[in-house]
Amino acid sequence: MDSTESTSSTAWLLLGLAVCLEIAGVLGLRFSAGFTLLLPTVLALLAFTLALYLVSHVMKTLPVSVAYPVWAGGGTAGVALLGVLVLGEAISAIKIVGVLLVIGGVILVNMTSDKKSGC
Repeated sequence: MDSTESTSSTAWLLLGLAVCLEIAGVLGLRFSAGFTLLLPTVLALLAFTLALYLVSHVMKTLPVSVAYPVWAGGGTAGVALLGVLVLGEAISAIKIVGVLLVIGGVILVNMTSDKKSGC
């Protein structure tokens, strides 16, 4: 593996971690009760801060047109999934289709990205 592939692989790993941190931040918001509970509020703010930090570094390697949709779409899908599995939120066919459309959109963006950028 050459250094370009290694850099790209690292960027994708960091992007995956940023998605997980975004999801953690959203869950922290949910449990913060409108920023009235200190621990979930602090955890949410830390998770979002770290996620943004990682995404900013990822965008040095991956194009913004790829990195941001993966981050936002991955977070959206992850939060929707955890909302159902962890928080007991209702699931419907419309919600499932919506999440699948987000995931499909992210896949399409990645399929059409500039191959010279390391994607």
